[in-house]
Amino acid sequence: MQILRENKKPVLIVILLISILIASLIIFQIVSKPFQAPSPSLYPGEVTQYQGQNLTSISDFLGDINQHPDVAIDGTQYINQTTYRLSVTGLVSNASEFTYDELVNNFQSVQQEDTLLCVEGWSVTMLWQGIPVQGLLQEAGASPNATTLIFYAADGYTTELPTDYVVQNSLILAYKVNNVTLPAAAGFPLMLVAQNQYGYKWIKWVTKIDVSNDSSYFGYWESRGYPNNATVNGNPSNSTMLWKNIPVAEVIAASSVVAITAVYYTTLRRRKNR
Repeated sequence: MQILRENKKPVLIVILLISILIASLIIFQIVSKPFQAPSPSLYPGEVTQYQGQNLTSISDFLGDINQHPDVAIDGTQYINQTTYRLSVTGLVSNASEFTYDELVNNFQSVQQEDTLLCVEGWSVTMLWQGIPVQGLLQEAGASPNATTLIFYAADGYTTELPTDYVVQNSLILAYKVNNVTLPAAAGFPLMLVAQNQYGYKWIKWVTKIDVSNDSSYFGYWESRGYPNNATVNGNPSNSTMLWKNIPVAEVIAASSVVAITAVYYTTLRRRKNR
């Protein structure tokens, strides 16, 4: 009984801190959970399977985007199809500009099922349809000595990929997803389908491809600490990315447990040393 009385105060402190922690987590979960309207039905003409593979619906894809607004650095870009141009510049013999209609009608159209895996932990598997980047490079007369392709977006976002990777993996600029024209939030008019790369390489609203030898170029997120090598099967080990992948609630919980434990044992030590 004497021990219980002596430890009563630190025990009460621990109980109080745990209660505060639980209340904080409950409030955090309520406040941080975004409002989700009922999912609409499939888009007209949308397909749900491809070669036996179930596809993520466009509605669910847009739902993931809405829950993670930081996937766009300046919000959704609404681009006028009539005035839109895609430029191919840099180490080319014929710097070129293409209208949306020219891209859709004058180049080979390819379909491929690929999975976009975001570093924040969500993913979608969808059917993408678009233009092989290699065809655009050939049309512009890209130099065979070029090592890097730098992609630019309407919102100022940029990223880069090695030319060899883009060509050897037949990467496409998609203008359709699940057989439906890309919605604005998904990247209309063009989104790079960077297969086997993490989501920050899947640049949306593409407006320019710069053919370059600057293999040290860092894009928007890469210049903020994300690795230039974003291969999914690789090891994109970066402290910024690791912290982004840990739910905030877990960080709070872990930190609080450490703090509570420290308070408890510090108090006991003080009592023993009296």
